[in-house]
Amino acid sequence: ANPVTLPVGGGTAPVPPPTNPSARIIVVGAGMAGATVAKYLRLWGNNLAVTLIDRNASYTSNIMSNLAVVGQRSVASLQYGYDRLRSQYGIEVVTDEVRSIDPSTPSVTLTAGGVRTADRIILAPGIAFDDVPGLAANPDAMPHAWIAGAQTSLLNQQLTAMAAGGTVIMSIPQAPYRCPPGPYERACVIADWLRINKPGSKLILLDANADIIVEKDNFSRAYSTLYGSIIEYRPSVTIDSVDTASKTLFTSAGAIQGQVVNLIPRHRAPRLLVDAGLVNDAALRFAKVNVLDYVSTAAAKVHVIGDASSTTQPKAGHVANQEAKVCAEAIIRSLGGAPQLTAPVTTSACYSPITLSEASWLHAMYQYDPATQTMQSVPAAFGASAGWNAKNFKDMNTWFTGLM
Repeated sequence: ANPVTLPVGGGTAPVPPPTNPSARIIVVGAGMAGATVAKYLRLWGNNLAVTLIDRNASYTSNIMSNLAVVGQRSVASLQYGYDRLRSQYGIEVVTDEVRSIDPSTPSVTLTAGGVRTADRIILAPGIAFDDVPGLAANPDAMPHAWIAGAQTSLLNQQLTAMAAGGTVIMSIPQAPYRCPPGPYERACVIADWLRINKPGSKLILLDANADIIVEKDNFSRAYSTLYGSIIEYRPSVTIDSVDTASKTLFTSAGAIQGQVVNLIPRHRAPRLLVDAGLVNDAALRFAKVNVLDYVSTAAAKVHVIGDASSTTQPKAGHVANQEAKVCAEAIIRSLGGAPQLTAPVTTSACYSPITLSEASWLHAMYQYDPATQTMQSVPAAFGASAGWNAKNFKDMNTWFTGLM
């Protein structure tokens, strides 16, 4: 028996802020995970006071940003404000920088807004990057463009300015990283753009992983057929240091120089979580959580969702949306004294543009496994397209619009 009945859908009538809230919840980070969990906490638990804090006044979607790298979409088309969260769901949205977290209180200290306390804190801060020797002095010389926004535009400008016949170098970090197919699809759309706009150019793709880690059939076929004369794929290559002045990467396979360098460093949880003692997985890179409620294993009143958490699920926008909903229901159950979730299921869907007008797709499902206390892939629910086509590209836009 399930004692909790949750309304479905987005609702039409506004959910006003509670005048006498039963609990206060702070959400740090207003991206795919944070904005979603804030919305569903209010939609499903309308007597909860929810404060959503982010340093930015709007969100720029990483999903679809590879098309902005080559100028097919504008960065502005990927930007979303928070007005609807305020007006429709009664969420307090605060634009400020979280300087520190006290997991024991729990509370957060803001740069401009003092200290905020809550009954629960949900952290959805996204990713940070490892330092790359030689890059810090001029990071814009080799933009990662893996957090969509200014660097997305910068990489587009550098590609546009490159002369025909030039060399683009792109790196793929060691997994886990945000959006597993993302770097491979970026290589495809850049290669297609180079084919049209910069004849004679090539793209050297340096993968820190031993092989293509997702959609191998589609990407390897695209690299060898569509882009056989453009993409040079090199697996198991790691980057030791860089010289930004000469656009040179010093790698495990030797020095490599190009005219445009898209360097995507290895991912980790942001320093905010490290300083709070929440980064505690085996590699000391991400925050371990109980995937039944996304409570940090290091702090009982702190939840971590999205890319900063350590789970067996991919770090992807659709997964962040799913984790947010599981977390929201689990918190509502916990605060209401209801039984804990025992068998959550999440899904991961994504589309990858293979050309500037055709895409492939990938779908996976994850089910809680009590024996390992992890989310495990359901083989029967896994699927990928056999190739790519224009219909998938159209469906990609429909999926993206619905998700956002």
